[in-house]
Amino acid sequence: MELLSEWLNKIDHFVWGWSMIALLVGTGLYLTVRLVFIQIRHLGHAIACVFGKYDKPDEAGDVSHFKALATALSATIGTGNIAGVATAIAAGGPGSVFWMWVTALVGMATKFTSCTLAVKYRVIHADGSASGGPMYYLKYGLKNKKLGAFFGGAFAFFGIVASFGIGNMVQANSVVGGLSYLLPETAQTGGFTLWDGFTVSWLGLIAGLSLSFLTGIVILGGIKRIANVAGIIVPFMCTFYVIGAVIILILHADAIPAAFALIFKYAFTPHAAAGGAIGATIRYGVARGVFSNESGLGSAPIAHAAVKTDEPVREGTVAMLGPFIDTIIICSMTALVILVTGANNETYDGGALTAHAFKTGLFGWGHYLVGIGLAFFAYSTILGWSYYGDRCAEYLFGPKAIPIYRWIFIIAITIGAVGGLRVIWILADISNALMAIPNLIGLILLSGMVVAETQKYMAKLKSGQFKTKPED
Repeated sequence: MELLSEWLNKIDHFVWGWSMIALLVGTGLYLTVRLVFIQIRHLGHAIACVFGKYDKPDEAGDVSHFKALATALSATIGTGNIAGVATAIAAGGPGSVFWMWVTALVGMATKFTSCTLAVKYRVIHADGSASGGPMYYLKYGLKNKKLGAFFGGAFAFFGIVASFGIGNMVQANSVVGGLSYLLPETAQTGGFTLWDGFTVSWLGLIAGLSLSFLTGIVILGGIKRIANVAGIIVPFMCTFYVIGAVIILILHADAIPAAFALIFKYAFTPHAAAGGAIGATIRYGVARGVFSNESGLGSAPIAHAAVKTDEPVREGTVAMLGPFIDTIIICSMTALVILVTGANNETYDGGALTAHAFKTGLFGWGHYLVGIGLAFFAYSTILGWSYYGDRCAEYLFGPKAIPIYRWIFIIAITIGAVGGLRVIWILADISNALMAIPNLIGLILLSGMVVAETQKYMAKLKSGQFKTKPED
């Protein structure tokens, strides 16, 4: 097992090396230029769509624009917003935050392109429900049908594997980690040994079984129930966490300019935390940014494909808000709290660094907010990724595979909570990269079609052809 883990770690470092970073950021930059900075020009239209201005309940699909975005955000807003940002700063220095911003900005164009294609090439079933995502636009959109079918199948396969790692066991384990900030040490001790070297804690087992139950009652109801729950949890947890961060920033307002100065200074200057290498700053910033907002991986288009609309470009603009909310707003809040409280000068890392920063900034109580945030963020990620996985399972094996997948997914949550299998976690990380490769290739090849669709939609919008909800 140790030899297998060693080899998988080598593969993981390779697939998430500079070539992947270049492909992710390069694709986003290419799409940004080709779409003439659509993420800036049409940000206002995206916000209007989310607030229901163009909702048409009678159109094909399952959920509203808001609920589609909430479902996608439920999967992307997770441990990366709390632990990932802290890891980037601890390993790459304050300048890594700047590169997270760059990744998010170009990632907005990537999300727009992928989600536009997801709606255009989705499949509407007899009952009016929808299935879509990269596997469909790769299969039906690419001119080379054999290549498209291969890419689509590969994406779906790796999507299933990733759903059990980044979207399940890693998150379940993070919930237990979040509880460690909320419960006294005496409540975290105790357990039993299954075999030599593997001990199950009572806290992990109870948390895992509870989380499996809470997840099961939601995901067994399908996308509509997931979207309804996400539509409540996502706004609540984002507001809850951001308010706590804003309070700290107000109390440390005089340190904010210096925090921004550190970010911009060390974005282009070697920092000791990165071993004196500017490359490490860029690598950690981009990698953590992608881990947080998932732009380019192809996961979010699966959720956005369920939207009730006949206009693919409209949902593409809504999808742009994902990286903006996830990274530009929430990750920035985490980063600024760490920097203004001086926690980045301590020896903490990951979630512990963020917890220490909030504890310092909120009179010794802020770590409880981080614990609650980790629990909610991780739970919402599990809900979102369960849908991604079951759509991939349906694509590969048909509708009969969906309930089987969901039950296995529910059981895996408890395994992750009690410690999980590290090999599965590494495999999931590798699978994320292997999802991204065919997806990014597809986005580049299909970008011309997205440009044409966007021009037609924006011309209609400008001429007033779309009736808004209040006028209907």
